[in-house]
Amino acid sequence: MNTPRWKPSVTVAAVIEKDGRFLLVEEHTPDGLRLNNPAGHLDPGESPAEGCAREAREETTCRFAPTALVGIYLSRFQRPVRDGADGAIDDVTYVRFAFCGEVGDPDPSLRLDTGIVRTLWLTPDEIRASVDRHRSPLLLRCMEDYLAGQRFPLEAVVTDSSVRSQ
Repeated sequence: MNTPRWKPSVTVAAVIEKDGRFLLVEEHTPDGLRLNNPAGHLDPGESPAEGCAREAREETTCRFAPTALVGIYLSRFQRPVRDGADGAIDDVTYVRFAFCGEVGDPDPSLRLDTGIVRTLWLTPDEIRASVDRHRSPLLLRCMEDYLAGQRFPLEAVVTDSSVRSQ
């Protein structure tokens, strides 16, 4: 049997907390404006922690230095394809590496990444009350795991040197 190989999309997310508030981005999506952690896809040649620092900077203009892994999450996303064939669906499985760490101030010389409308600092209760605006259910799950004290050492995620060879 020759079935296609399953290839989940690898993403990275920054769980950034300061003074009891979490830094989120509001971004354009096919479903309208949504809230999310600063997050995105892992690029070739980078470790998950490096990708997370890059994505956080691109989406918030803030330097972010991961200090711990909050968790690794598997999530499946399905929705009808817009302007697609009848019954066609987008069906993507994501593997998300979520990191917490230290954040710097916004860099006024940088611009927010394409699609990002603004950044927001929200309390846990404000995030819990806005579930209908979340881009992914992992936003809330990552925050709750962070608040519960879930942390793993950065060394738990090993990036072999072969990844650096292009």
